[in-house]
Amino acid sequence: MSVCSPGGEALLDYIPVLVHFVIVVGLTAALLAIHTLLGGSRPTAPKMEPYESGVWTIGSSRERVPIRYYLIAMLFILFDIETVFLFPWAVVYRRLGTFGLIEMLVFVGVLGAGLVYAWKRGALDWE
Repeated sequence: MSVCSPGGEALLDYIPVLVHFVIVVGLTAALLAIHTLLGGSRPTAPKMEPYESGVWTIGSSRERVPIRYYLIAMLFILFDIETVFLFPWAVVYRRLGTFGLIEMLVFVGVLGAGLVYAWKRGALDWE
């Protein structure tokens, strides 16, 4: 008698993933429980003050943030996504041939034109 139904062999391939998931969840729960039991908590006034990136906060947290920060962040994400597309292309570029090379050059060219445009508009100037 078969352990799995017809077509169920594919489910057996996921048993190592399930075991890994159970181990990860169990280890995480155990480490958090150990920390809670042995770590203790002694909140004091200095520990409860806001502190971020090694700098004590000055002024109100309601101050406006210049749009330049968001623009730089969006440009960073844009070029980060470019890298995500370049790695798979680099793996299979020989199979893609000349068409794949031209297509990637167009892609990089469009992104390069966007970078030049942002640079000329002063989006990358940090004042």
